Amino acid sequence: MAVGERDPFTGHMTTGHEWNGIKELNTPVPKVVYFFLIAFTLFGIVWSVLMPSFPYGSGYFKGWLGVDQKNTVNKRLEEGVSDRAAWTARIEKEDFAAIKADPDLMAVVRETGHTLFGDNCAACHGIGGAGNTGFPNIAAAPMLWGDEPETIAETIRVGINGASPDTRVSEMLAFGRDGVIERPAILQLVTYVRSLSGLEERTEANAAAIDAGAELFKANCVSCHGDDAKGKKDMGAPDLTDHFWIYGSGPDTIYHTVFNGRKGQMPSWGLRLSPVSIKILALYVDDLRAQHAAAGGGS
Repeated sequence: MAVGERDPFTGHMTTGHEWNGIKELNTPVPKVVYFFLIAFTLFGIVWSVLMPSFPYGSGYFKGWLGVDQKNTVNKRLEEGVSDRAAWTARIEKEDFAAIKADPDLMAVVRETGHTLFGDNCAACHGIGGAGNTGFPNIAAAPMLWGDEPETIAETIRVGINGASPDTRVSEMLAFGRDGVIERPAILQLVTYVRSLSGLEERTEANAAAIDAGAELFKANCVSCHGDDAKGKKDMGAPDLTDHFWIYGSGPDTIYHTVFNGRKGQMPSWGLRLSPVSIKILALYVDDLRAQHAAAGGGS
């Protein structure tokens, strides 16, 4: 192949190299490539002059613009601390009703409370507060000690069967394991308890068991759960007539509960969190419940 031959299809000159009849074209580099190479080279030079760049010795070239990310971050942190101090002081001194009536403070409660709840509570109660097996639904179910924000805050502070000397104490007896009630009687009690919330309808087949279970309930359970089985807030005993069940509503689960007893536990968060954080959490949980109620409730 002759050097300088022009390819008839592309119009480019050939290099004189040929492999198996394939001729190599002497194709020039596209001008756009040169353009970007020059542009990015100029950009790199300008950036290196204006911004912090080349290290030397124990320091570095700080750039003509004097940009310092460390100073920028510190400034933003100072601004954040200043802003936080303003609303923290208000939440600390104002009562729950005043905070709930203030849209600006409640916006802070929802944002900050969401983070606090996710970091400290969601592992047990779920990210939306709907609960898990063994951990109550605090977004919708009746609160064991009461649902006023002040009461919720106190429960968070002292915990349940926790490490605080002021902790709330709640424990259900192991009626079967301790020999208080025999197995056949426990089965009757389970049938009655399930009938309280409509889980088991009264029929000819189970009428005798329900009646016997009602007598067992009066003799062993009303002191905590009340004559109407709706629970007692001063003892943290749950309502047995609704559709919320902490451990489950199946016959086997309820039997296990009656036979072995229950002793739930919640950390005494007052030993870990500040009073302001606990107040925010209480308001956040109260707001969760209000939103859930406004959406129509449900389990």
